[in-house]
Amino acid sequence: MSIKSSNIKKESVFDIVKSNISARQVANRYGITINHNGMCLCPFHNDKHPSMKIDKRFYCFGCGKKGDAIDFVSDYFHLNAKNSAIKICEDFGLSFDTNYHAPPKIKSRSKSDEQILYETEKHIFLVLTDYLQLLKKWKTEYAPKDENDEWHPYFCEALEEIDHVEYLLDTLLYGNISDRAFFITNYGRKVITIEKRMEQLR
Repeated sequence: MSIKSSNIKKESVFDIVKSNISARQVANRYGITINHNGMCLCPFHNDKHPSMKIDKRFYCFGCGKKGDAIDFVSDYFHLNAKNSAIKICEDFGLSFDTNYHAPPKIKSRSKSDEQILYETEKHIFLVLTDYLQLLKKWKTEYAPKDENDEWHPYFCEALEEIDHVEYLLDTLLYGNISDRAFFITNYGRKVITIEKRMEQLR
């Protein structure tokens, strides 16, 4: 059964995209590699450890970018929202109403508790990611050359901490909001200590 063109035109370009295309689909379309956990290197900052979670929507724990498929394309190609939606429809072969005009966006006046939580998580994520990279570097650079060598303190620290830090990062990325809030409350001081120590090492 054919679909009448008049019915298609009742849906705006935004409606068409939001009901048919996910952020993950557009990321795949434009060359972003996504791993089996739904994580990828964020294309919006110099990302060395996959920090963007992407599915229907996306969120980067590194730089804070988030949104849906339209937001992703808008940031990726430096387009406004309408042109981003039109590009998605054209690239995915979707029909849309070209006469639609989006209503103006209302700016939020204050940060929500969720925004505050995300900003805190973002900072902690960056600190732990930098620390993990340093630990991996120490594990390689300070590894004993033979069995008679004395183990360097940095090598010992790497062996002790790498698995734990990876667990903490996984909690931030995949834990529910209760797990993440518990993590921030109980590990906040440790993260501050790690951050200060890394500043001294630099």
